[in-house]
Amino acid sequence: METYNYSDLSRDDIQKLVQRNVDPANEIRSIVEEVISNVQEHGDRALMDYALKFDKVELDKLYLDKDELTEIAATVLPEQKAALKIAYDNIYKFHHAQLKAEDKVETMPGVTCWRELRPIEKVGLYIPGGSAVLPSTFLMLGIPACIAGCHEIVVCSPPQKNGKVNAFIAYVALLLGIDKIYMAGGAQAIAAMAYGTGTITKVDKIFGPGNQFVTKAKTIIQSTTTTAIDMPAGPSEVLVIADETANPVYVAADLLAQAEHGMDSQAILVCTDRKIADLVLAEVDKQGPVLPRAEIVKKALDNSYIVITNTLDEAMQFSNQYAPEHLILATADWQNITANILNAGSVFLGNLTPESAGDYASGTNHTLPTSSYSRAYSGVSVDSFVKKITFQHITAEGIKNIAPSVEILAELEGLHAHKNAVSVRIKE
Repeated sequence: METYNYSDLSRDDIQKLVQRNVDPANEIRSIVEEVISNVQEHGDRALMDYALKFDKVELDKLYLDKDELTEIAATVLPEQKAALKIAYDNIYKFHHAQLKAEDKVETMPGVTCWRELRPIEKVGLYIPGGSAVLPSTFLMLGIPACIAGCHEIVVCSPPQKNGKVNAFIAYVALLLGIDKIYMAGGAQAIAAMAYGTGTITKVDKIFGPGNQFVTKAKTIIQSTTTTAIDMPAGPSEVLVIADETANPVYVAADLLAQAEHGMDSQAILVCTDRKIADLVLAEVDKQGPVLPRAEIVKKALDNSYIVITNTLDEAMQFSNQYAPEHLILATADWQNITANILNAGSVFLGNLTPESAGDYASGTNHTLPTSSYSRAYSGVSVDSFVKKITFQHITAEGIKNIAPSVEILAELEGLHAHKNAVSVRIKE
C-alpha cells in the first residue's frame, strides 16, 4: 500500500486518489451494452448461453422452485440457521422501525395535505455469486422488500457449478417466503429484470450490488428504460480513520476484511500517526498471507493506499472528498468528529465496531453507494421499496382561502385555464 502525506497533496492529487472504478475507454460499457442487447433480443436463450460461457454451467431451466429450494436448504447446519435467524431478526427490527405513517398537515384553513406510502409493485433483487456467495445481501434486500409489501419479488443469482444455488441462499429464500430463484448473474441478470424474458418478469426497480459490469448495466438500464435502480453499488470499499488510540491489529483486520471482497475492492487508511500506520502495515503483512483469499486480498491492497494527516479534522476532510461506502472511526475520540461526516454510506464508531457487524447482523443495511456516490445516495432501506404519494383535500372554506393566490399565480404564468379551474369553483 502506497503512503501519501496529506499536506503534500495538491487538489488535483487528491482528485486522482479518490477516483476509482473508472472506464475511460468505455471498454466495460461496450461489453455490457452488447450483453443487454443480446438479452433484450434473445431472452431466456441468451441467459442460458451466458450461464455456459461465464458460469460454466449448462442449464435446462432458469429457476429453482420452492421444493428444490427446500431440498437444497436442508443441508444447512443448525448453528448456521441460528446465525442467519439472528441476522434476520436484527435486520427486520431495524428496518421495520422505518415504516412510519406521516401526519396530515393543514397548510391553511380548509386545505389539508399529506403523504401515504405505497409499495413498488415489482422489484428485482440481484444477489451476487462470483467469488463469494452472499446470503447476507439476500437478507438486506429481501427483508425491506417484504416489510414494504412489494407485490412481486424477482430474485436473480448466478448458478453454482452444480447448476443450483448455494444452500444458504436457498435457506434465506425460505425465511423470506420467496419460492423461486432465477439462476442468472452479471449484467445479463440486470438486463433480464429490466426488459423481461420468457421466464423472468420485467420489474419496476432493480436492487443489489455487483462488480463493475453489474454496476454499469444498472446505470445504462436506468437511463434507457422505465426500470429504476437503487443506486450505483459497485466494487466494495472501506476508509478507516485512525489515530494514536487505534488498535493496529483491529485496523489491519478491517482493511483485510474489505480487501477480500474482490480484486477491485479498495481499503484506505487515513491515519494521524505514522507509527500507528507502520504497525497496521506490519499487521497486514502478518494477517493477510494466511487468509484463504490471500491472492484476492493482495491484488485489492495493490489498489489501496495510506494517507497521513496531521489532525483528525484533516482526516475527515479527506474522507468527505473520498465519500466512502464504509467509514470506520478507529479512535476513542469519535464522538467529537461524527458531526463533520458529510459523505458516507454507513459509519462504524469506535475500536470495537467492525464493519463486518454491519455486513451481517447488527441490523443496518449493507447495500450502500460506492465510488463516491455517497455524496448523493443513501443506502438501501424500506424507503427504497416504497413510493410516497401526496394527497390534498380542500373544503369550501379552503377553496375560498386559496383561490386568490392560485388565480394570481396562474395569470402571471399565462396559464388561464389553470386560473379558470379555480374561478369556476368559487363562483358556486
